[in-house]
Amino acid sequence: MKFFTKEVKIALIAIIGIVVLFYGLKFLKGLHLFSSTTSYYVAFNDVSGLSPSSPVYANGYRVGVVKTMNYDYSPQGKIIAELDLDKNMRVPRGSHAELASDLLGNIKINIVFSDDPIHMISVGDTIPGELEAGMMNKVGKMLPAIEKMLPKLDSILLNLNLLLADPALRNTLHNVEGMTGNLNAASADLKNLSASLNREIPGMMSKTNEVLDNTQQLTGNLAAINVAEMTAKVNQTLANVEQMTQKLNSNEGTLGLLMRDASLYQNLTSTAASADSLLIDLRQHPKRYVHFSIFGKKDK
Repeated sequence: MKFFTKEVKIALIAIIGIVVLFYGLKFLKGLHLFSSTTSYYVAFNDVSGLSPSSPVYANGYRVGVVKTMNYDYSPQGKIIAELDLDKNMRVPRGSHAELASDLLGNIKINIVFSDDPIHMISVGDTIPGELEAGMMNKVGKMLPAIEKMLPKLDSILLNLNLLLADPALRNTLHNVEGMTGNLNAASADLKNLSASLNREIPGMMSKTNEVLDNTQQLTGNLAAINVAEMTAKVNQTLANVEQMTQKLNSNEGTLGLLMRDASLYQNLTSTAASADSLLIDLRQHPKRYVHFSIFGKKDK
């Protein structure tokens, strides 16, 4: 009697199909088919949206999946999620797992590592679970501080309204507007001045170069002067002036006599007085000195 009858073959094919289907479903869920993972447990107070096969991330990298979820009927009422992590994964002591959602609303678990590089959580131990502080939770934490700030904001707004209603502020704004116009005008004038300077600077530079050339030429001429020879001539001139001064102070020479001889001065004064009297008499009695007649007759 043959063992592999038609019915046996059909049964074996059905069993193989069931096994393939079972492991295929596990594979599609992200579960490993063979023992290349290690298990850790996470306790949550609320696991809304979390389900088996949900991904587990560490520093943004997928390191495992949620294998199973069980409710702890002890008084704490925790939900225990079994994590299937990569066998090379080591979780430092003090780390925790956060339940988070992405932009599409998919729930995932993020493992947040601590700073302890030495002490590790043993395989099979429980990792503390927390809910990720979302935007609304952060806003809720900020509400008490905002409530304390509201009276101060109200006072600030009141003072601001009073300030805005003050006519002096409007006048100040008008003055600022006028100052802005003046600044714009000054800026335009400065721009024109800068353009004018840019046009005139080349000519000024050429004139400056000419002045520098003349200065260099003057410096060269001064350097070419024989200072010793000039000093000798100046000393000689001073000696001549001194000699002439000595002669003037002595009784030698005409100038010396004029300056030193009193009798010569008196004679010259007397001569000048006589000449003056002669000129006066000549002007008063010209006929005494000039005889002139048309017919040649002498006037007695």
